[in-house]
Amino acid sequence: MARKDKHVSATPATLLLRERGVTFTEHVYDYVDHGGTAESARQLGVDEHAVIKTLVMQDERAEPLIVLMHGDASVSTKNLARAIGVKTVEPCRPEVAQRHSGYLVGGTSPFGTRKTMRVFVEASVLELPRILINGGRRGYLVGIAPQVLVDVVNAQPVRCAL
Repeated sequence: MARKDKHVSATPATLLLRERGVTFTEHVYDYVDHGGTAESARQLGVDEHAVIKTLVMQDERAEPLIVLMHGDASVSTKNLARAIGVKTVEPCRPEVAQRHSGYLVGGTSPFGTRKTMRVFVEASVLELPRILINGGRRGYLVGIAPQVLVDVVNAQPVRCAL
């Protein structure tokens, strides 16, 4: 059962959002290893399509980047590479992703990352009225307007969903 009463606000992500004056809602759920967006959507009673996953990937030069994708979709790394003008893109190993982002896998947010990375968002995410995205801790999502992704982390829209 989702714990709606718990307030989990002090993460690098929420500190950045507050600093930028972004209004957001907090959504706490019981984190389940490998449960992903399906589990958080189930516990919170929301459509998994509106739960956005934050994926840390790298190009052929091992330059890290973030991809934001619908929870119920997968990233075509071929289409992503083509869209952003690199040869290849692949997911980072968990320990590498953690080193770049400063977040534990399962709690990665595009906001307040340790290292500044290019951020790409599946274009259709920006068409949603509201999204839930990781707030910087496992079991913690924030609800925001999709435009916040563009305004705060300069997310570039791409078409890379499978």
